[in-house]
Amino acid sequence: MRSVDFYFDFSSTNSYFAAFMLPEICARNDARLNWMPTHFAALFRGTGFDVMAMTARKARYLWRDHARYAELTGLPFRRPRRFPIKTAAALRVVVAAGRAADTDEESRERAKGAISQAIMRAYWERDEDISNPAVIAAIAASAGCDGDALVSSADSASTRAELTAITDRAIARGVFGAPTFFVGDEIFWGKDRLDFVERWLKR
Repeated sequence: MRSVDFYFDFSSTNSYFAAFMLPEICARNDARLNWMPTHFAALFRGTGFDVMAMTARKARYLWRDHARYAELTGLPFRRPRRFPIKTAAALRVVVAAGRAADTDEESRERAKGAISQAIMRAYWERDEDISNPAVIAAIAASAGCDGDALVSSADSASTRAELTAITDRAIARGVFGAPTFFVGDEIFWGKDRLDFVERWLKR
């Protein structure tokens, strides 16, 4: 079965859009979507990139462009008051959700996808503080999970190690920004490259 590896972070606006557009592409092309929560703050530190190094005029343009993209896709979107935001705890909850799911790979990815989309909506649609474990637990509960258990599991040494391993693997594969997608060994960066992802799946 073909698959797409989706490296994302909740602090990435473009990851928010991709989190709802990419599943439709995978469904159309009978491909499994592998949700790869990645601590991009750590990745950027490791690569020397400063995500906030931009001019005020570029920042204004990007927020306007996000609003246009929301109109195009029909996805609700609002600029959060807390930006950027610490996402490590939320990312670890995605890892924990996969570990708590059934043993087959598809079940694990479905669980990771459901909690990822719920957290994305909480932050980018409702401006919730996803750095707060209590907020994350409530989000997980609204998605049908045991929120307290997931947050507790997310704080374990093994879950922390798995998130670090995913991030290290992303660096090794050449990931430099979010969102990044892999179809096999072919890398695509940015939500505006999802058409290339679909074309590659059809090859």
